[in-house]
Amino acid sequence: MSDTATAPSPAPAATPGDSPPPATRLILARHAVTAQTGPLLSGRQPGIDLSDEGHRQAETLGDRLAKLPVAAVYASPIERTTQTAQAVAHHHRLEVQALEGVVEADYGEGTGQKLADLAKTDLWKVVQRSPSRASFPGGESLAAMQARMVAALDAVVARHPGHLVVVVSHADPIKAAIAQYTGVHLDLFQRIMISPASVTAFVFTDTGVAMVKCNDTGSLDDLQPPPPAEEQP
Repeated sequence: MSDTATAPSPAPAATPGDSPPPATRLILARHAVTAQTGPLLSGRQPGIDLSDEGHRQAETLGDRLAKLPVAAVYASPIERTTQTAQAVAHHHRLEVQALEGVVEADYGEGTGQKLADLAKTDLWKVVQRSPSRASFPGGESLAAMQARMVAALDAVVARHPGHLVVVVSHADPIKAAIAQYTGVHLDLFQRIMISPASVTAFVFTDTGVAMVKCNDTGSLDDLQPPPPAEEQP
């Protein structure tokens, strides 16, 4: 996995009459399943690989994205996200680039615990009802997680103007990004569901951002960029 590339110099400012710059398409994919997905809060715990089913899910995700003009593939720098991203990148002859800012939330003392046990705690009530106020002992707050996730994604979009980029991350960071980009308060992000190996997609233009897919596991053909204006009928 290669280091993240440095950002290129900004493009010249547009002059009156210029066509608007092409949109940048950002695809957020959640990692495929592991043996711990569901019963445990894996967090940033090392050494957790995709299960056999997870490898099948990752291969299917790679097949779904194979026809798209993917310019770069980034991943949270832990095993399950990197392995999922590799299943996407090999179709495009790309290396997976580590992106620290999209790593799983730091659940601190909660890492590795059973979700059934965590659900009995007062902290978990805050996590579910008022996540913007939730902070994990020995870890980070969900608000801090959202801030660094969005900052990392904004940097990726700025680095690849007019291209389609894939970022493989985790459920909570993806949900937090969805909340930010759609104008939803973080306290409502638990209403968003993100399935393993699912795709959420955004289109960034010079006037804003729109979510065009959420938790999608179907066809992605409609994410193909439109042809240049001179090629359109």
